[in-house]
Amino acid sequence: MEANYLDNLVGVFGSPVAENPTVVMMEAGFRELGLNWKYLTIEVKKEDLEDAIRGLKAFNMRGINLTIPHKIEVLKYLDEVADDARLMGAVNTVRREGSKLIGENTDGKGFLRSLREDGGTTPAEKNIVLLGAGGAARAIGVELALAGAQHLRIVNRTPARGNELAELINGKTDASAEYIAWDVPFVLPGDTDILVNATSIGLFPDIKAKPGIDYSSIRPGMIVCDVIPNPPRTVFLKEAENRGAKTLDGLGMLVYQGTIGFKMWTGVDAPVSEMKAALKQAFGL
Repeated sequence: MEANYLDNLVGVFGSPVAENPTVVMMEAGFRELGLNWKYLTIEVKKEDLEDAIRGLKAFNMRGINLTIPHKIEVLKYLDEVADDARLMGAVNTVRREGSKLIGENTDGKGFLRSLREDGGTTPAEKNIVLLGAGGAARAIGVELALAGAQHLRIVNRTPARGNELAELINGKTDASAEYIAWDVPFVLPGDTDILVNATSIGLFPDIKAKPGIDYSSIRPGMIVCDVIPNPPRTVFLKEAENRGAKTLDGLGMLVYQGTIGFKMWTGVDAPVSEMKAALKQAFGL
């Protein structure tokens, strides 16, 4: 009897990473399609990323996801970077092509699909407040701008990163953007259509934390989004709901960006409904 017991390995590098639920949906997808693939959740400290990439190569892994704090730092260890990921200056997915490691970014694309399909809206002609300027914020900000957003306000504590993202959007897209210092509590401008928390504030285990904004400035009709998948219903979103805003949690973005990576790695379309159902079951939703 001929058999093949070799596992095709993929996974995620991050720190912290124990709370990352990507494995739930990826393994559900592999099972649904009968693929002999494994998804590994691997704690990699910031200073150990280069060694981890060497390990990825040594184990002949087929790819990897990157989460905090590696999305920008990983760029220096890759053989090639896709044009859109290079524009964003951040990579969340690495795929293997022969001996080459190629960086991609599916974060913004996943967020956009969630905004359109789950949120029932489009960023076109919208005024958007983006909290944060790290890897996820860069991807989301660029994709929102390319999708026709009118104006983005980048609210960040570090001026250098905030200004860099605003300049990138102004220079490479048709949208306009500005950096605004994050003075706590930050009061949302009255013309805000979409508010996005692209920081890690509220991520498990610090589930009681919430971004430092004036929550009374959230109004009905506004769409408030959080990129955090664990817990899906963050304090940030609860506060927004209490003020009549429509909310969008991080599960949709997680699923949709994950399905893009799934196809990059395996070459087959991901079973979206099964992957989403597995995540909802994991969170008791």
